[in-house]
Amino acid sequence: MSFSASHIVPAPREQVWEWHTRKGALARITPPFVPMTPLQQAGRLSDGTTVLGFPAGLRWTARHDLSRYRKGYAFSDVCVNAPMRVLANWRHDHHFEDHAEGTLVTDTVETRVPKSVMETMFAYRQHQLIEDIALLNRLKGLGYVDGLADSSSIYGASRPLKIAMTGSRGAVGRTLTAQLSLAGHEVVQLVRGKVKPGQRHWNPVAPASDLLDGIDVLVHLAGEPIFGRFNESHKKDIRDSRVGPTRKLAEIVAKSETVTTMVSASAIGYYGNDRGEELLTESSEPGDGFLADVCVDWEAATAPASEAGKRVVTMRTGVVISGNSGVLPLFKALFSTGLGGTFGDGEFWLSWIGADDLTDMYTHAILEEKLSGPINAVAPNPVLNRGLAQAIGTEMKRPSVIPIPTFGPALLLGKEGARELALADQRVIPEVLNNHDHHLRYPTIDKALAHELGREKLWAPAEPDASESTASGDDEPLTKDN
Repeated sequence: MSFSASHIVPAPREQVWEWHTRKGALARITPPFVPMTPLQQAGRLSDGTTVLGFPAGLRWTARHDLSRYRKGYAFSDVCVNAPMRVLANWRHDHHFEDHAEGTLVTDTVETRVPKSVMETMFAYRQHQLIEDIALLNRLKGLGYVDGLADSSSIYGASRPLKIAMTGSRGAVGRTLTAQLSLAGHEVVQLVRGKVKPGQRHWNPVAPASDLLDGIDVLVHLAGEPIFGRFNESHKKDIRDSRVGPTRKLAEIVAKSETVTTMVSASAIGYYGNDRGEELLTESSEPGDGFLADVCVDWEAATAPASEAGKRVVTMRTGVVISGNSGVLPLFKALFSTGLGGTFGDGEFWLSWIGADDLTDMYTHAILEEKLSGPINAVAPNPVLNRGLAQAIGTEMKRPSVIPIPTFGPALLLGKEGARELALADQRVIPEVLNNHDHHLRYPTIDKALAHELGREKLWAPAEPDASESTASGDDEPLTKDN
């Protein structure tokens, strides 16, 4: 089968081409709703090798075809090893042409993969490419990305940063690493196990005094996963993995001669689990409960850095809408079997954030020197639980009318865990980022779900006299900033 898709990226051809050469590009265009993970991105578009991982340790390998390579205009990759027959006989030709509105990108694939699957994958890729390049162009305004210098340094950072990151191999860390790499910055992974090139060993209890030598920014994402039954052992792990290690890192930042900024994870659990209709901003008082207490102490642990005059940002993160991590895959499984619905009466607020919007916010916090203190990393439109259920049902074309008794989450999380997580009632808004005119890719829950579940539409050119485009199912074409 031959599959072809074209779309317009509102940026010069040289810029779009350069994006594809950068480390992190493969990770950014790999959809979260397909069972594959980037293991190796081709070092060269002319003759490099790409490797994707599949479940059970299976691998898919493609080599780039030098005979079809034209720098700035075309490259091609061919499958040389496939874990299953349907993925074999793959050839993907990428073409880039100058266009009055930017760059016309055309993907042509010879494959056995069903057309419906290809359409969802390439619609995702189209949106990612357009939004990622738009992000990098916005970063030019912060002075950290040299956008149009020449064809060899389209995204060469004018002030490249060396960024140390804990939790770099988690869902947020992997995405953020790819985005920062595409912007020309170097990410140094702080890991607790065996060290590989590009990594440094980090002991959370007793970190080495030279851990951050030569580092400009520390991004601290690591912590015991919160999801789980709230017994005393799990609660101790949640607290101990956050408060103590954060303070130790802040103390090193305080003494560092090179680190200027510390960006640390936090959570909207800071506001407690039962705030009802109250609109919560960064200046709102903390709430009650275990997670509120942990978040207060977690943020306070950064004090040594801020007291030393370093810029410190704490990211109070909402429920992340991601196709391959967090709560969405669980909801997807429930709705797929026809058992999806609200928790109880569904009349409690969920403050959420799309996965790519979250890492955009982290990128903004890392680079924007005017940002400091707590930031609510949430979308500006929180939804009631029943609204989330309706939105998922609509996107998946499945019923959402069967209420899930509140004892259901309690069976998995315990009564306290259910109250703190699944049934938490928090109506949070991102006031700080709103005041900085921060751009959101997916400001509404339906757009975020469509992107993460693979429900977006392929770009299609409007008819010459058409008043509306069918590019994304909205009122504006995909090439617009929507």
